[in-house]
Amino acid sequence: MPCAAGIYYYAFEGGVIETPPIVLIHGAGGNHLYWPPEIRRLTGNRVYAVDLPGHGKSEGYGLQSIAGYAGKLAAWLSAMGLHAAVFVGHSMGGAIALALASDYPEHVAGLGLVSSSARLNVGADILENAAHAATLHKAVEALAAHSFSPATESRLVELATMRMGEIRPSVLHGDLTACTQFDATQQLAAIRAPALVVCGADDRMTPVRSSQFLADSIRSARLVVVPRAGHMVMLEQPQAVAAELGKFVSSLTYHPGESG
Repeated sequence: MPCAAGIYYYAFEGGVIETPPIVLIHGAGGNHLYWPPEIRRLTGNRVYAVDLPGHGKSEGYGLQSIAGYAGKLAAWLSAMGLHAAVFVGHSMGGAIALALASDYPEHVAGLGLVSSSARLNVGADILENAAHAATLHKAVEALAAHSFSPATESRLVELATMRMGEIRPSVLHGDLTACTQFDATQQLAAIRAPALVVCGADDRMTPVRSSQFLADSIRSARLVVVPRAGHMVMLEQPQAVAAELGKFVSSLTYHPGESG
């Protein structure tokens, strides 16, 4: 995987310069592999799936601030020679995308908010267990238990749970701390970027009402509720999410900057 501004990323050069690049932002404790191939290789598009600082193959340490992650991605975008992109974030990644739209609006061609919310509250017990190697498994088990629809195949749940358990406790704890401090409720009305809001019908972590609030509060937003899916909707129903994302990106009016 290549690297820019200290951030490793997976690149799929399947589009042309006239289409906006897509940047996929994973959630708390994740990495770029949390986005399935159907989305990482979205037909007809340039797609970049990043590992946030301290995650996956990226350098440094995880941060404890949504705004901090947004700043790092803005620096990465500049290092890539890209003027603007469609930022698609899952859960905490959606919060980072919202922060980018608020703090760096000129660099945001569109937003994809997947299983996200204007506020991301984390239970005190999960936060505490995530802070220590000896109890990390308890935090992971609690998160996994609320991340999938009852309709999801057990093998997928097992694989995702195993992947969650590979993260360093300090990184997961920092991410969850960033989530608890995040509150964008007062900034949503000022966001002008077009937005696609996607959630699973069975999501218990960021339920449909949270996505509905985002769609109602952002001026140019559309809500899609995916059946038979929970918080990990992009893993549970990848083809449905990829199809909606493809339609959304193709609908955008995009004017490439001088550097693409």
